[in-house]
Amino acid sequence: MRAAARPKIGDRATSDVVVRLRTPDSGRDEWLYCHSRVLAAGSAYFADRLSDAWPTCQILDSRYCVEVHCRDADLSSHVTALRLLYAAEPVSRFGVRGALSLLDAAAHLACARTAAACADYLESAPWDEADEEEILAAAPRLGAHRARVLARLRPADPAPATAIFLSAFRHATAAPSAASRELKSAAQEQLEYMLTEDDDAPLLAFGAGSSDAVKSQVKGCVTGLLNSFSNFTSSALMKQREAPCSGELQQDLHSFVSDIAWVCQVLGKLEMMKFLAAYWVEASSAVVAAVEAAAAECHPGPECLKTRLKVVEISAKVLEAVAFGNVVLPAEKRRHAVSVWIGFAGTTRHLVDEADRGNDDGDGDDEDAKIGLDGEVWQGLESAITSIVTTLPSNTQAEVLSEWLQSKHAAFPDLSEAFDAWCYRSKVARRRLSFLNSTNRAS
Repeated sequence: MRAAARPKIGDRATSDVVVRLRTPDSGRDEWLYCHSRVLAAGSAYFADRLSDAWPTCQILDSRYCVEVHCRDADLSSHVTALRLLYAAEPVSRFGVRGALSLLDAAAHLACARTAAACADYLESAPWDEADEEEILAAAPRLGAHRARVLARLRPADPAPATAIFLSAFRHATAAPSAASRELKSAAQEQLEYMLTEDDDAPLLAFGAGSSDAVKSQVKGCVTGLLNSFSNFTSSALMKQREAPCSGELQQDLHSFVSDIAWVCQVLGKLEMMKFLAAYWVEASSAVVAAVEAAAAECHPGPECLKTRLKVVEISAKVLEAVAFGNVVLPAEKRRHAVSVWIGFAGTTRHLVDEADRGNDDGDGDDEDAKIGLDGEVWQGLESAITSIVTTLPSNTQAEVLSEWLQSKHAAFPDLSEAFDAWCYRSKVARRRLSFLNSTNRAS
């Protein structure tokens, strides 16, 4: 009975008002037979227009006429807004573009229930990239609904942003066997993006003081990763003696060094390279032994070379930190580091060159063609080693340079600059330091 008694839009027999939608640009008109009590109840605009305070005109059949002007593109959404005034319940199946158009019409006609239904839909519906751009463009027109519709796009507060950073960092630094590789890769990618300054400022900025707790947790996660890696390297030689070859040693090693290479990127942004650099220098011999053990486990191939390149990448960052004075190490540790990585880097560069030559001759496969490091990494490593060698005591420099000249792969790193500096310093040393002898005699 209620449904039968409810008036319907377009029912001329019961209509007492005509709404004329006019589009001045194209001259299109839409005439809708409506009911004043429905319009006034659902629209503040029509409540005002149909009041005694607003002049109206009568047309045929003694019906009132209310003219509403709108753009041609908005005509259909105005018709929909009028039809929804007759709906028992607000409709929620709009689509993002439809909801925005209908929201504009509802705002124009002051249809509060329809506008709220559109805003509810926009707030809860998923958006694609095009939807987001349209919603941002429409933001000035969202009025009172703007804050909740745009809630998903507003900048996160520091506390939740820091919480998700730390949660993701724990996944990103979990041991290879303890985390999904896909989840770990996603976490690493997004964390690096969060800390990168591009067209926008980094999502998180860890200033002095306020970041101590965060950095402490970051250091704890990295320490856990490095401890797991130390346990791994200590067991590498034992696994080498196991048979048959399973390839697991190589896979685990590559996972570890890939994670540590990523950690270097993040710690550099957080200015926390010192403790990782100290660890890597201390563990240099064990790392090389693990790499050689993994290569001996199975026939050397592209995967082994990729792992070696990851190790070179980490070593370049660590040695650059030492060379620039960001990490201070005693002379014996600096000597140990350059001795280990001169030989490893030279052998690895030789293997890369061989792979490149094989590919050029048509003997390499597509996998070989993908292997390599950015030229800046090689150059940075060579410059760092050169700089560190020149900081060593002269006798120690002579030992390092002698080992380099006798190596099979002396072409890289090229320590000619360090050799030149040692020769010059050694030759002029007595003359340059002669004042010290005078000082000693005087004292």
